[in-house]
Amino acid sequence: MSPVVTAWAATRFEMDATSQISIDETSIRYDGWRIVAACFLVATFGWGFGFYGQSVYLAELHRARAWPASLISGATTFFYLFGAVIVAFVAEAVRAFGPRNCLLAGVLAMAVAVIAIGQVTSPWQLYAANALLAFGWAGTSLAIITNTLSLWFDKRRGMAISLALNGASFGGIAGVPLLVLLIGAFGFSRAMTVSALVMLAVLAPIVLGLIGQPPLHAGIVPMSAARDAPSSAQIRARALRDLGFLSIAIAFALVLFAQVGFIVHLISFLDPVIGRESAAVAVAVLTAMAMAGRILFSTVIDRLNQRLASALSFLSQAVALAIIINSRSELSLIAACALFGFSVGNLITLPSLIVQREFDARAFGVLISLSTAINQVTYAFGPGVIGLLRDLSGSYTLPFYGCIALEVIAAGLIMLRGARTSLRANGSAQSAAR
Repeated sequence: MSPVVTAWAATRFEMDATSQISIDETSIRYDGWRIVAACFLVATFGWGFGFYGQSVYLAELHRARAWPASLISGATTFFYLFGAVIVAFVAEAVRAFGPRNCLLAGVLAMAVAVIAIGQVTSPWQLYAANALLAFGWAGTSLAIITNTLSLWFDKRRGMAISLALNGASFGGIAGVPLLVLLIGAFGFSRAMTVSALVMLAVLAPIVLGLIGQPPLHAGIVPMSAARDAPSSAQIRARALRDLGFLSIAIAFALVLFAQVGFIVHLISFLDPVIGRESAAVAVAVLTAMAMAGRILFSTVIDRLNQRLASALSFLSQAVALAIIINSRSELSLIAACALFGFSVGNLITLPSLIVQREFDARAFGVLISLSTAINQVTYAFGPGVIGLLRDLSGSYTLPFYGCIALEVIAAGLIMLRGARTSLRANGSAQSAAR
């Protein structure tokens, strides 16, 4: 291990449990809230280019290159699958290089990938650009943000993560329309280059200026405990045999499969029913409610029974889907989209909060990275499977009822905690103490 990394780790863990500094995470002057603001901006660009931007890339490349939609969407699936492999190792990267260096690497990789996507002239180049974009996604999305904020927050971690991940919704609300406007003004290639340079100009100085050395407080494991912590490989192996962890990972994977697939196909479903303009309004309402739900939940989410809150969120989406399938009223459909959207943002936040409450604090980063990877591998297939079922059945009724079934199954699964194990002993004790 290099001297720089050793010094960083030693500084982080040098105080033992009896001499740790008490920090008021509720104070507006606490430095951690500047980290939240920085992560909000990182999430805005990360989701704007990495998640929501994929629909823009598909439309523009199909128009400009006349490539089959299946070829371009295949590159998107490759992006999610390859990204899931990288995301699984984010916790190790943060420990080895520190959060600032990992965030900077993610921003740089995403900027280069965005420029490259605007320049591709052959399919292999598109796949290569998406491979690089996967590195950028790993360094600007959920795993890196939760790992970073966990170094500054313990008791208010839920609020911090919820507020920071509002950047994900903002990336969809503002980022995509701005990107479309730039493409209309400058053309696809030049707009992608301009967008990437703007991202670098905004994020690089913010990450360098705000993301410093994390504090020492009750949420950081002392050096004596860190020495005895199992390795990342051991944590993963134990987690994959732990019912409590599997119930989290699988439940959220099923729901995100349904959620991502439904959202991707929503306009196609609503267009013939209420028209393109009203369908666009419904999507905008859904996205706005995702942000509103996350903000409202952030004030109470640390005090809730988070497994029960998750189950109720899953069931609310199932109810919304049932209304959407069976209604032809414009007002009812938009209201159902609002109901569905209210829990969309919180389903990104809740897994990390359940893991924090129930598992050993030393395993937090590895478990969140592993859960995120499992989710990403699963929801990568959501849009394709729903599209295939729609083509085979002739309508969206069958695939959307399938999504309802997944939501209901997940609601039952998330309530399974399993037996207490060594992986969860310390976390359970911490949870009881709160």
